[in-house]
Amino acid sequence: MDMNTLKTWPEAATRLIAVAAGRAPADLVIRQGKWVNVHTREVLDGHDIAIADGRIAAVAPDLSASIGPETEVIEAKGRFMLPGLCDAHMHIESGMLTPAEFAAAVIPHGTTTMFTDPHEIANVLGLQGVRMMHDEAALQPVNIFTQMPSCAPSAPGLETTGFEISPEDVAEAMTWPGIIGLGEMMNFPGVVNADPKMLAEIAATQDAGRTVGGHYASPDLGAPFRAYVAGGPADDHEGTCEADAIARMRQGMRAMVRLGSAWYDVESQITAITEKGLDPRNFILCTDDCHSGTLVNEGHMNRVYRHAVECGADPLVALQMCTINTATHFGLERELGSITPGRRADIILSSDLKTLPVEHVIARGKTVAMNGTLMVECPHYDWPPAARQTVKLGKRLGPEDFIIKAPEGANEVTARVIGVVENQAPTRALTATLPVTEGRVEAQGEVAQIALVERHRATGQVTNGFVSGFGYTGRMAMGSTVAHDSHHMIIVGTDREMMAKCANRLGEMGGGISVWKDGEELASVPLPIAGLMSDDPAATVAGRADAMVAAMAACGCTLNNAYMQHSLLALVVIPEIRISDLGLVDVTKFELTELFE
Repeated sequence: MDMNTLKTWPEAATRLIAVAAGRAPADLVIRQGKWVNVHTREVLDGHDIAIADGRIAAVAPDLSASIGPETEVIEAKGRFMLPGLCDAHMHIESGMLTPAEFAAAVIPHGTTTMFTDPHEIANVLGLQGVRMMHDEAALQPVNIFTQMPSCAPSAPGLETTGFEISPEDVAEAMTWPGIIGLGEMMNFPGVVNADPKMLAEIAATQDAGRTVGGHYASPDLGAPFRAYVAGGPADDHEGTCEADAIARMRQGMRAMVRLGSAWYDVESQITAITEKGLDPRNFILCTDDCHSGTLVNEGHMNRVYRHAVECGADPLVALQMCTINTATHFGLERELGSITPGRRADIILSSDLKTLPVEHVIARGKTVAMNGTLMVECPHYDWPPAARQTVKLGKRLGPEDFIIKAPEGANEVTARVIGVVENQAPTRALTATLPVTEGRVEAQGEVAQIALVERHRATGQVTNGFVSGFGYTGRMAMGSTVAHDSHHMIIVGTDREMMAKCANRLGEMGGGISVWKDGEELASVPLPIAGLMSDDPAATVAGRADAMVAAMAACGCTLNNAYMQHSLLALVVIPEIRISDLGLVDVTKFELTELFE
């Protein structure tokens, strides 16, 4: 069997039955392990697993009758045999890696299934970019299901993307083999107000029998939340407190709860299960998102699982939250998420259920990783020039492009400032009194300058504003073409000349990240594919990212996961205030606002 093709259950059924009945030999038998059953929440000692055509044929105390001369035998030696882990909501691009290199990074951690929303590339390359991600995902030896992005732009009228996604695009994508549903419906005001375009996308998804992903980034659990749920989204990952998780589950949604590189939302919500005692079936764990350094140094869904256990979850319940609960939500309970007959043979062998050392990973009946080492190839897609030439500045930028002019005659101004909150996605809408020099407003103290540089249509346009929370000092600039969700270029700096040098460097690189101090580049992370991803291995990208983090610290930054915060400064669907190519956005009102009070 080709590593990356898998027989459907009907195609494999005759052989699965024969192996289960002991009439035919299995391809693989795992002998004498502890069967972790996520359907009944039991651990059953002394069991064998027989596998044929990449699927599980049988699980029983003794399957020696299914062992033939050609059958591979793996001795579990009393270890736990548990289902491969599922990430319910994530964006591969946020790891700065292509699907192939992301798969290569997470397989050794026991992740065998991912539900991915490539809305980052959709904003840059539209439906064509989604198809590229879908096609590389289909080549991998593990399961990568693609959700069709729903919101490009995420907030129509408040930002300009490289491409826009239409209901017709959604309907077309629903015919592709690896599309599992609609990506997170971030335009929650659109749904609440019954916007015809948003409802058409939801209808096209439901007509295809697929799952609609949610994103309700508001603390208001009253009428707007009820209206959003009525609009069709089936899950939501934007909760931050116990009340959020409870409200979603009570309304029949799945509460997707994330532990990523920057968001720590499990501890505050899992008490709905551990303390309130609610039914855990509608509680699902996800990452949303992990950057390459986290993947290389800490893990992926195994990290989320361990954290849930540390937060008081029963290990078997935590396991359900990243296996069977996830599979059931996406209509795949008969296909994956458990070690039971007919399912894809995605299995982890581990010697401890609480700390979950991932010792042996099997996907589709083949060994794919052992003791942290990848044992298979993760094939690459041939990314075309259109995907590699996406940074279009239109001109060479100079310090003058980053000047903020003061109102006529002003000696000082009261400016609106984007306030970064450590370890959280929301920002605070702050104000600061700033000095004026020769008609120019100057950043000072804790307040730095932020600029959004248009990079899709070569307009040469720069939108300037102010940000605080990073702690930058001296003459510096930090820039990135990863700028959720429209992915223009964000430059944060204390010096206009450094900001211009940084922007031009990103244009020359074809996208990525660059950090400058005192006239020199301290670090860079080239991301040539859509200005979002590298097709280099995760360890290589993580090394460059580590150097980038060190460079930010050298510029005075003390914030945990500051890069993640930087990349979200233009995310105009999460309160309270953001920047876009159209200006400052008040996300509590979903409208543009003035820089000066």
